[in-house]
Amino acid sequence: MTAGRGPDPCNHAALLVLEGLVREAAVREIMPLYGVTGSRFKEDGSLVTAADTAVQARLSEELRVRWPQFAVMGEEMSEAEQRASLDSAHGVWCLDPLDGTTNFVNRLPFFSVSLALLQEGKPVLGVVYDPVRGECFTALRGQGAWLNGERLPALGRPPALRRCVALVDFKRLKPRLAGRLGTDPPYGSQRNWGSCALEWCWLAVGRAHISLHGGQKLWDYAAGSLILCETGGVATTIDGDPLPYGNLAPSSALAARSMDLHEAWRAWICQGTEGH
Repeated sequence: MTAGRGPDPCNHAALLVLEGLVREAAVREIMPLYGVTGSRFKEDGSLVTAADTAVQARLSEELRVRWPQFAVMGEEMSEAEQRASLDSAHGVWCLDPLDGTTNFVNRLPFFSVSLALLQEGKPVLGVVYDPVRGECFTALRGQGAWLNGERLPALGRPPALRRCVALVDFKRLKPRLAGRLGTDPPYGSQRNWGSCALEWCWLAVGRAHISLHGGQKLWDYAAGSLILCETGGVATTIDGDPLPYGNLAPSSALAARSMDLHEAWRAWICQGTEGH
């Protein structure tokens, strides 16, 4: 190992270390505060708690010690700090210390810690941990995805669009599309649980079939989208473009468990000149 540079994290041994760090942070910093900590609103209207800041501080330090060549970008940093980290030449850890803070504050048991390593504008490693169920989802680009160390198989053939369970966040969709989905949905059933990172993972293990969100941040989809794609799923923007892993602007996210299903889902969304 050269001075000032940690080992390559994109291997199974390092992935186990990362999984342990994330699990420990959640056990020590999140669960003791579940249902008992206060919260405050940030400028963008979202909530933040002592658990968010504690996990970010703990994992940021751990990552910098072990892999000093990479910058760390956390959701609870200032935008200036985030932009500076994203410009790192070697790569950047993209951390959401508590995805689903509103659920956490209101004692809804659906939240997670999400961590991805971004290199050359794409995620190469992802970890999403659900401390309520003890489920840790991980992935390495081109090597597969795992749940608690067990390899996730490629997703089987999904049902037809009209039979699908959809994960849809109506809040951030344009009114025309939200209205169409509400009055004449193309799928069989709809859910939205409030932790984007964890919803990506539930899609990856087949607990739903398609998803749609009008405005996710980079830390919402960086790890989870890699986990989905490593099981054979497909993720793009509503326009069909690749998800933007190189900027901080919110992005639409449209995903499905197979290419055919993704095409059918997007075709329905884009019907008409004002499709979305």
